[in-house]
Amino acid sequence: MIVVAGDALLDADLTGRAARLMPEAPVPVLDELEEVRRPGGAALAAALAARDGAEVVLVAPIAEDEAGEQLRTEIEASGVDLIAVPTSRGTAVKRRVRAGGQSLLRLDSGDGPHGTGPDGTGPDGIGELPAAATEALRGASGVLVADYGRGITAHRELRSVLAGLPRRTPIVWDPHPRGAAPTAGMRLVTPNEAEAGAAGPGLAALADRAAELVGIWRCEAVAVTLGARGALVSRGESSPSVIPAPRVDPLDTCGAGDRFAASALLALAGGALTIEAVQAAVEEAARFVAQGGAAAVGRREHHDPASRDVDGGWEVVERVRAAGGTVVATGGCFDLLHAGHVATLEAARALGDCLVVCLNSDDSVRRLKGPARPLIPAVDRARVLAALTPVDAVLVFEEDTPVEAIRTLRPDVWAKGGDYAGAELPEAALLREWGGQSVVLPYLRGRSTTRIVETARTR
Repeated sequence: MIVVAGDALLDADLTGRAARLMPEAPVPVLDELEEVRRPGGAALAAALAARDGAEVVLVAPIAEDEAGEQLRTEIEASGVDLIAVPTSRGTAVKRRVRAGGQSLLRLDSGDGPHGTGPDGTGPDGIGELPAAATEALRGASGVLVADYGRGITAHRELRSVLAGLPRRTPIVWDPHPRGAAPTAGMRLVTPNEAEAGAAGPGLAALADRAAELVGIWRCEAVAVTLGARGALVSRGESSPSVIPAPRVDPLDTCGAGDRFAASALLALAGGALTIEAVQAAVEEAARFVAQGGAAAVGRREHHDPASRDVDGGWEVVERVRAAGGTVVATGGCFDLLHAGHVATLEAARALGDCLVVCLNSDDSVRRLKGPARPLIPAVDRARVLAALTPVDAVLVFEEDTPVEAIRTLRPDVWAKGGDYAGAELPEAALLREWGGQSVVLPYLRGRSTTRIVETARTR
């Protein structure tokens, strides 16, 4: 069991279709509005950890108001056990107005950040820590403190319990500029670049600041999250580790910090070293952003189960379609990537606004090419493809043909490489079911995996 302690918020997305402007001003008019609520703040981090299969307890102040009741409902639906800390402050609500996968405006309501009590030592408006919370914290295999600047991290009882946990219990502290400083002895503190507050621009200044924060916070390590650049990890040394992030095309990074912190804790609780945990967290945060960020959390359960093998593909398709764009898909084994493959992928991507590659699994390749193939396993083939500029997502399918993958994605264009002049593509009839179009893209002459393999054997 892991425990997430922090400030819980209620998040809501008001999503509509923007097809026209107001006659009085150049302001988009949103039609067909739909509201989707979800847990926010520490509650989002807890929900993400629960979605990963962990048993999760959330310790957070929850107000007795209408928004608080809605938040309780969302937390319960996420599979998280809630231990509510009494509070006299209202529930913070963040509503984002969105269209075409893009946030247009955020509307915040509820009480502002918590202040401190009259003696300046504790959070104003937050009651005593329930005994059940203390028991859960002491029995946890790992603890995440998710600070959103509303006061719970200044709670003296909570800080006392955290300080008294055994050193073998990993604690990850995700700080906030308005929150309290981490208690001493944290396994990992995860500020973003702005929260770290380096003295100047550049990697050297950031490395110096991270090393300084290790001493200030008296923690084992600091991981400064750098967005698309990954994370910098310091234990106080002069040469920190830099973990690069996989390339993604983010439209919405909301919730990426919660995904990072929750993933890091789960890895540490599972016995990973700190650097291994940060690497896993960087990869999970990139995947989370590629899949649509927090906006996708509340709607993912509505997806077709057949989309589970799409590494961000479904969300890419959804965003492009919402914006009125063209979805292109192609397929193949891509065993030894060569110039012919690259030319085909570039040509396919030029036909629309995103490209999803349907990739034959290892078993599928063996059935098609023989027992000596593939030379490269699917997990590596997918990673290489995903790193290419034309490719937005990769879907690995098990069948001999990509028919079911195509039916799942329903692309607007199916692009096939090869010489099919004068013949109809096998997938053409399937594409016509939803008004899609199949097209043929020529190969570069003389480039093929089979020829590369034969050349290598000959030499």
